[in-house]
Amino acid sequence: MLGSAAVTMWWDIPADVRAGWEEWHTVEHMPERVGIPGFLRGTRWVGVRDEGTYFVLYETAELATITSGPYLERLNNPTPWSQRMMPHHKNMVRSLCVARGGYGEGLPYAMATVRFSPDKAPPEPPRRKGVTCAYLLQSPLAAPATAEQKMRGAADKTVDWALLVGGYDVAAVEAAAREAAPPNAIVGLYRLGFSLAAR
Repeated sequence: MLGSAAVTMWWDIPADVRAGWEEWHTVEHMPERVGIPGFLRGTRWVGVRDEGTYFVLYETAELATITSGPYLERLNNPTPWSQRMMPHHKNMVRSLCVARGGYGEGLPYAMATVRFSPDKAPPEPPRRKGVTCAYLLQSPLAAPATAEQKMRGAADKTVDWALLVGGYDVAAVEAAAREAAPPNAIVGLYRLGFSLAAR
C-alpha cells in the first residue's frame, strides 16, 4: 500500500445507471481525487459475484490529507456531473483509515475486504500461495458530513477496522480472507476494475 492512510468505501450501483456511473468515475471522479495533493493512488474494485457492488480505495500520504484542506474542499463543492451521480450510491460505507500493518507491493487482480470490530487483537495479515499483499487498516475518527454525503441521502455507514487481502488467485484470496476474518465480520470479494496513480 502506498502511504500511511486511506479512504475506504463500499457501495452498490443500480444496473440501469452502472455504465454511465463507471464512465463518470473513470473519466472525471477518480482523476479529480488523485489530483489532490497527498493522494497517491486510487483503485476501483468490482464485485466478483455481483457486478453492482464496488470497493474503492484511495491511498494517501497521511491522515491529514483526508481530514482537511483540498480534499474537504472538493467534497463540499462537487462538480455538476458528480451532483448527478451521487444519489445513485446505495448502501454507502465510507471510512478514513490509517495503516496498522501489512505487506506486499503492486496491484493484485483480486481483492477481498474484511470489515470488522474486534473484541480482541485484530488478525495478522494472512500469507499463502496466490496471495501477494495484505493490509490492516483502522479508522480512528469519524468522517465529517459533507455536501456529497448529503446528496447520497442517508448518512454513510463506517467501519472500525478493515483487512484487505489481494492476490492473483481469486480462490486463494477469498480463502485467506475468510480464515482470517473474526466472527461477525463482513467479507467481500472483488476484481480490479480501474486504477490511477498520481503523476
